[in-house]
Amino acid sequence: MRRYEGLFILDTAGSADDPQKLVDGLKKLVTANGATVEAEQKLDKRPFARVADKKHTAGFYVNLIFNCEPGALPALEEAFVENDVVFRVQITRATAAA
Repeated sequence: MRRYEGLFILDTAGSADDPQKLVDGLKKLVTANGATVEAEQKLDKRPFARVADKKHTAGFYVNLIFNCEPGALPALEEAFVENDVVFRVQITRATAAA
């Protein structure tokens, strides 16, 4: 198992849901694909510096640290692409826990 850090921008424009419900859904998506969530950090809703269209002017930023097998990562990334709530995602290998 390797430790990964994912920075997610959740699309709050299309849903009236509470951001906590969106984060819980994201964590369920991670665990459904064979990973375990170690920590979460909600970074709040922030406006985008460059607005591509008027529909997406801001996003809710969430940082998740999770553990999964390296072979399961491509399937997990594909699940993020198919999810309507995830606007952008960046996954990096996290440093070892202190």
